Amino acid sequence: MPHTDDTRAKRNIVVLVAAQAFLGAQMPMIFVVGGLAGGMLADNVCFATLPISLIVFGSMTTAPWLSPLMQRRGRKFGFFIGAICGAIGAAIAAYGLHIGSFTVLLLGSYFTGIYMSAQGFYRFAAADAASEAFRPKAISYVMAGGLLSAIFGPQLNKLVFDLSIVPFLGTYLTIIAMNLIGMFLFLLLDLPREEDTETTRETVRLGRTRMELLRNPTILVAIICAMVSYALMNLVMTSTPLAVLGCGFSNENANDIVSAHVLAMYIPAFFTGHLIVRFGAVKIVTVGLIILALAGMVALSGVTLTNFYVALIFLGIGWNFGFVGATNLLATAYAPNERGRAQGLNDMMVFGCVTLASLASGGLMNCSGGTPVAGWNAVNLAMIPFLLLAGAALVWLLRAIHVLTESAKPECINKIKGRHRCPVSDKT
Repeated sequence: MPHTDDTRAKRNIVVLVAAQAFLGAQMPMIFVVGGLAGGMLADNVCFATLPISLIVFGSMTTAPWLSPLMQRRGRKFGFFIGAICGAIGAAIAAYGLHIGSFTVLLLGSYFTGIYMSAQGFYRFAAADAASEAFRPKAISYVMAGGLLSAIFGPQLNKLVFDLSIVPFLGTYLTIIAMNLIGMFLFLLLDLPREEDTETTRETVRLGRTRMELLRNPTILVAIICAMVSYALMNLVMTSTPLAVLGCGFSNENANDIVSAHVLAMYIPAFFTGHLIVRFGAVKIVTVGLIILALAGMVALSGVTLTNFYVALIFLGIGWNFGFVGATNLLATAYAPNERGRAQGLNDMMVFGCVTLASLASGGLMNCSGGTPVAGWNAVNLAMIPFLLLAGAALVWLLRAIHVLTESAKPECINKIKGRHRCPVSDKT
């Protein structure tokens, strides 16, 4: 690919990093106050994290239609929809807090999920105009933009947390302004766009169906590892503010721990892409899963502030390696005309799993054992079967790669990357 293409990609990366930093700051803010606001308004404390679950559910149900829409109308169109819905969601949630309605708060959370889905496609937008060699770095750099949001979001939240007599109202009002201002960044993007013509629609139709995509080992394993990495991060992070407060620490402690966690999520992104280029996505995903396991072990070993900080830092690093690695693995496995379908399928399944994790988080934290410590332990023990699932999937993928490498037809190796159909057996 010509050098000018990567020059264009680098310009887009600057804009997407700025969007990730400014608009993305609303997510750590909401993840801190969402469970606390839910606990304040819900009749049953087991439903305290339901607002966060609705955010993720909104993202899950948005991805299947937003991704194809962006393939037809362009990324910018989809990103504007996301920011507008982010502002609408914060406004509805603010109204829910004002009138003391848990139901209205949940409705606002769903609209916030539409923004969250759009933000998830920033990483794919970075790859659209990048060469194959630069793609892992492009994805990683955009993810690194979250570093600024990790600093900016929780610290801004401290300033606006108590602005109103209604708890948490200042946070949501601030987020409305952030979305309305930040959306204008997307005017600076220079992204490729496929025209919505009959020919384009026919080309997209000729790509593999969702079930055919899932039969590709690389795509299936990439989705499984992304699901596990993101779901486990969400499972633990959602319960963290409740656990911190339940163990006798302050709101400021909860904000600082979440800030440290989000920093750990995005600081590695400055070099994750380079590591993927050097060692391959599968090895980086494997390291990510191991670090996630370490996070659970530290959390189970005690409930001091040090334990919370170290566990949440490991959780962030493990998520980065696992999710960024899985994203790069997925990006090698579909054709250009399958982009919208494959990316939408990926995010639908990832955020579907994350929705279940956030739903389970509140129940495990508040309704397991009767004490905050027992609930926190239950949350972290729940990580084990999913880590085993992702590990088994990686082993299966490596075996599939080995089988194809040993095949009598070398061109079949391309099948594992989803480039074209293999002329021999389709068993793998």
